[in-house]
Amino acid sequence: MTIRKHLVPFAAGIALLIGATAAKAEGELHFYNWTNYFPPDLMAKFEAETGIKTTMDAYDTNEALLAKLQAGSAGYDVVVPSDYMVGIMIEEGLLQEIDAPSMENFANVVAPHDDPPYDPGRKYSAPYMWGTTGFTYDSARVPDGALDDSWKEFFEPRAELEGQIAVLDDSVSVYNAAAFYVGVDQCTEDPKQAQQILDVLMAQKEKIALYSSEGTIDRMIAGEVILHHQWNGASHRVWRDKPTIVYVYPREGIDFWADNFVIPKDAPNPEAARTFINWIMAPENVAEASNFTGYMNAIKGSDAHMDEDLKKNPAVNMPAEYAERLRPSKDCSVKARELRDKVWTRLKK
Repeated sequence: MTIRKHLVPFAAGIALLIGATAAKAEGELHFYNWTNYFPPDLMAKFEAETGIKTTMDAYDTNEALLAKLQAGSAGYDVVVPSDYMVGIMIEEGLLQEIDAPSMENFANVVAPHDDPPYDPGRKYSAPYMWGTTGFTYDSARVPDGALDDSWKEFFEPRAELEGQIAVLDDSVSVYNAAAFYVGVDQCTEDPKQAQQILDVLMAQKEKIALYSSEGTIDRMIAGEVILHHQWNGASHRVWRDKPTIVYVYPREGIDFWADNFVIPKDAPNPEAARTFINWIMAPENVAEASNFTGYMNAIKGSDAHMDEDLKKNPAVNMPAEYAERLRPSKDCSVKARELRDKVWTRLKK
């Protein structure tokens, strides 16, 4: 995700906001984040209030982030893995313990984000944004102005949509969606079920325009495709420019995920990282991030600082009747992950 939004005035009592670690933090913060997933003006505010200079690099998948850390000496102080990836990184010894509950602003974190199953007690992580991964379409460009709320529209598209569909270049999101569609567990260890998923994906492959996790917002706004596999926050940002956009919560199931801040084991400036993580958990700060990204956050009191359009768009403020469609991310077994990787490799040949 890339970079954006407006500057908030200096907060009073900054020492209280950033906590005791601010006095010890200095130098630079090296931030590795999803493309287009943090407002540049908010980063400027952090620099002004703390004196910590910040540089940001971007990636487009959890797997790219994992590979970077596994290679060692990445030089990053804060990175942003999704829920299941936090568990994998803990298993592989790639993270420092940060004891997020000891940070002053952690008192603002609401349940269930305060004690997630992938990091009980928040020993290694703190929450950032959360959302879903469904699909978006332009109602002005489909027959009768509406599509069914089913993954069938995505995996077995109507003739009018063939060649007009974009898919996230994300093995987990794509595999999970296909698993929901065919009715198998996304962490299946059964090769026959994995073959069912592969069959669906191979049949779809000839009917899509491209796989890409970058530029999803601009692509939809420009009308380059009619339907896009998309995160709900990205869909919201398209909707701001194009009100004919519709975000779909497929009835077969939809990924429900949460992104998190963690500190790599070999981070060069962990004190600056702790200062940053505590600072972003202040309601007025994380609200700026939500306004920019189009996603909800886990911080109590942030809604008072958030844009009204976030509350109006069902892509962000999910209708209650869709709650039963949410499928939380899972930390799959090694065997299940290997099956998923084999399916993805076959698909992308």
